[in-house]
Amino acid sequence: MTKEKVLDALKTVYHTGNEKDIVSAGIVQDLTIEKYYISFSLIVDTNDADLRLKLKSEAIKAIKEQVNKDAIIKVAFQNKPVADTVYEQEQNAPLSGVKKVIAVISGKGGVGKSTVSANLALALAESGAKVGLMDADIYGPSVPIMFGVRGERPLMKDVNGKGVIVPLERFGIRLLSIGLLVDESKAVVWRGPMASSAIRQFVTDVDWGNLDYLIVDMPPGTGDIHLTLLQMIKVSGVVIVSTPQDVALADAKKGIAMFGQAQLNARILGLVENMSYFTPAELPDNKYYIFGKKGAQKLAEQYELPFLGEIPLVQSIREGGDIGIPVMVSDDEVSKKAFRDLASEVESRA
Repeated sequence: MTKEKVLDALKTVYHTGNEKDIVSAGIVQDLTIEKYYISFSLIVDTNDADLRLKLKSEAIKAIKEQVNKDAIIKVAFQNKPVADTVYEQEQNAPLSGVKKVIAVISGKGGVGKSTVSANLALALAESGAKVGLMDADIYGPSVPIMFGVRGERPLMKDVNGKGVIVPLERFGIRLLSIGLLVDESKAVVWRGPMASSAIRQFVTDVDWGNLDYLIVDMPPGTGDIHLTLLQMIKVSGVVIVSTPQDVALADAKKGIAMFGQAQLNARILGLVENMSYFTPAELPDNKYYIFGKKGAQKLAEQYELPFLGEIPLVQSIREGGDIGIPVMVSDDEVSKKAFRDLASEVESRA
């Protein structure tokens, strides 16, 4: 069973009063397939139990008849969010000067997503591209620390009577983070709509200028901020970051499942395995697989996705992020090669 076959079957199902099938209408979300198990959510704007039951029955019937009669199917219902109308009004958001937007995501925190985002941006810029880095991790911004710009504030300028934010520039790339706009000693205690509103401002009220790539460091998990960004702008591709551990890989599957949704028009470029192996500075040719071996690569093969490469667990990568000098602007050629290879893979696939 494949997602394509399941979605094709669900395209034969129509919600009452809707001219589009449930896939084209964006009603099907969170589609996940594990062997004979299929699960997905239906986003509907009715609490009528009979209509919900009818829709669920027709969806299950379509899958069993067209895909696999023995499939075990779990269908959940979610109410259609009010904010959907806002997204529809903002489809023509700015970023017209940005050629490609690359979102970097992870299923869980602590896997080095921000480290990968920062050094991927720098590796792309090293080849001559104009690059921006948007820190969309509202609750845990890392860019100010990683680039040594803590305490700095971006400037404002007037564009056609509207005040817009001018990103900071560091190491040849443009940066913006919520950490540059709020007091870092105070927690960002915002509900989902407030965080989503901040991301909309990062898109509509920031002068990113002309860029070849805008790298977006997304929050861990899957939630409001992801949906806001993906429904506002065209994302050229998604990079999923994981470590080799089973617990990280289990969460990475959620990220893969999120982008299997028909209404999220974003292609997964592939998986990258961070902290893949440990190499001591005094033994540069040795590899110690502390967290497991090739877990992300096997996951990529399981879902038939590209594997973008391994990033080693090296002291200089961690130190560079802590002192505000990313490893891509250091003299650690081993680590720099890993990120250059990653950038090359992203360039060829985006």
